[in-house]
Amino acid sequence: MRTTYVAPFTDGTARETQRKTTAPTTAESGPKPQRGDILLVGFDLGTNTSCVKAAWSNSPELVVNEIIPTAVGYAREGLIDNLLPGNAKVLYGHAALKNRLYLRMVSPLANGIVNDRAATHDFIRYIRQVINAPSGTEIRAVVGLPASADRAAHDQLMQVLTGFFDKVMLVPEPFLAALGFRDESRLSDPSYIDPVRNSIFVDIGAGTTDVCLVQGCFPTGEDQTSMAFAGDMVDLLIHSAIRSAYPDVDISIPKVREIKEQYSYVGKLDSQIQVGVLVGGKPRKLDLTVIIGDACQQLLVRVLDCVKGVIAQASSDSVGEVLQNIILTGGSSLIRNFDSELQHLLVEEGYEKPRVLTVGPNHKELVAKGALVAARQAKENQWTTLTT
Repeated sequence: MRTTYVAPFTDGTARETQRKTTAPTTAESGPKPQRGDILLVGFDLGTNTSCVKAAWSNSPELVVNEIIPTAVGYAREGLIDNLLPGNAKVLYGHAALKNRLYLRMVSPLANGIVNDRAATHDFIRYIRQVINAPSGTEIRAVVGLPASADRAAHDQLMQVLTGFFDKVMLVPEPFLAALGFRDESRLSDPSYIDPVRNSIFVDIGAGTTDVCLVQGCFPTGEDQTSMAFAGDMVDLLIHSAIRSAYPDVDISIPKVREIKEQYSYVGKLDSQIQVGVLVGGKPRKLDLTVIIGDACQQLLVRVLDCVKGVIAQASSDSVGEVLQNIILTGGSSLIRNFDSELQHLLVEEGYEKPRVLTVGPNHKELVAKGALVAARQAKENQWTTLTT
């Protein structure tokens, strides 16, 4: 499997160019933070869900803390007036999903990287409005990037961020997740295994699964791997299997995702999964037990292969501790039994007492939380200045 390293701080060197003279777009909505010196932003730009956290550099208090669906919808041609809120031409996030029947929905990202440049640009403009900093504020953002992203993906993201932030750093998402998961109050506890010191982070998102060996510093190419097999692919597998088993049933991908999020599992299941749907306006029950289990199992097997590859990169002095700190995050990490089944498979492979943990429901905030930590710790020469 190809592993591509994205330098966490752009090219690893200072690229201090002239500050742009055009101030970022003035926000039209969202919380109004008090004026400070520099506003730091942790930004997880996700395929399906994004998270943004912001705080002044001289204060620990969050002034922005939002989880927003990564959704952009453009009004369809010929819509009558007052059908969309404020007769909007473009809607974002929850509003776009709520009104999607009347919109041309566009996915800004695919597999964690920019898919539609115009839609991504519009979505980041919306995020900038949510941040709603006072005019003239210097805004610095640490943004997560999939471990698999190449230089072209890196540069494209930098381009769409230009005009909305003054300085930016792009950092591999698994490392940011480790920073976000770290419990700084327990660092003096000898029994605490610091995830930043020694861990493997498995971030199973919508578009990609990123696996990263974290050992106290920013990872190299050998420390991380990524595959374009994650939650979205499980959705497609379930959708295809339903169409094959029930040819007269037409279920949309959003509905499949909703079913998966409620019923997904690996391993043994005590009861069948019976899902009610409407077929031609009539209620019908579908047995999706095998279909959902098989799709999720395919993800589990591929995650196992990625984890084994990253374990092989740990030194003999650290591998024992690394095996005790395999941490699952991302939406698909919430698949029932995923952690215990992955741990069981590692035991079967002969690994010494592996321990697999799951971050839990707050996984959507980890990358943004870690990005804000990274922003606070960054040295001046690690920032890239964006110019227009």
